[in-house]
Amino acid sequence: MRIDIVTIFPAFFDVLEVSLLGKARNAGLLDVRVHDLRDWTGDRHRTVDDTPYGGGAGMVMTPEPWGRALDAVVPGAVTATGERPVIVFPSPAGTPFTQAIARELSGRERLVFGCGRYEGIDERVFDYAATLGEVRLISLGDYVLNGGEVAAMAMVEAIGRLVPGVVGNPDSLVEESHEDGLLEYPSYTKPATWRGRDVPPVLLSGNHGAIAAWRREQQLERTRARRPDLLS
Repeated sequence: MRIDIVTIFPAFFDVLEVSLLGKARNAGLLDVRVHDLRDWTGDRHRTVDDTPYGGGAGMVMTPEPWGRALDAVVPGAVTATGERPVIVFPSPAGTPFTQAIARELSGRERLVFGCGRYEGIDERVFDYAATLGEVRLISLGDYVLNGGEVAAMAMVEAIGRLVPGVVGNPDSLVEESHEDGLLEYPSYTKPATWRGRDVPPVLLSGNHGAIAAWRREQQLERTRARRPDLLS
């Protein structure tokens, strides 16, 4: 999988060199390329924003640097099979990001992330991007960040770890929160007693059927208590 990220803060993504995603990049499982939007500006100040038409507070990212960036990055992202790249713009006005979306996108060959800043990106950029690929505006949650970088990083990690081979033991992905619509059951390890707190006896019983039933009930109880909306 190839992932391109366009941002005015490319150093923000240096963290992709560490942990599992860093190993996946070194192994050739993920090809992640970070691009500086300012490289496609046309003035000596490398300007990427201007005042909004109609008035209002803040600044809006101008369309031409984005147009040039997309022209440079997206055509190279078209796959040999003819699959259109998915162009993701993190946005609080987008579709909520879920594990199901992460799994869907992990099966795509090419992803492009466009990280907005300030009051957002000129709306015409999304229209133009739709001529080059499949555009998705995706929200990390019902809150506002200073820019799209944090959201893009979270999405890249959630998607990247689902690419085959990135996580060493693929079975560990099966029982995670949200994979089956419920939250994950609690986990324990040695010692069996720690500071007066014991591991639930069923986990020490060796009865795999009883353990599976306990874990399922714990999933339901946790979901009822913390995320009852998921049970619907």
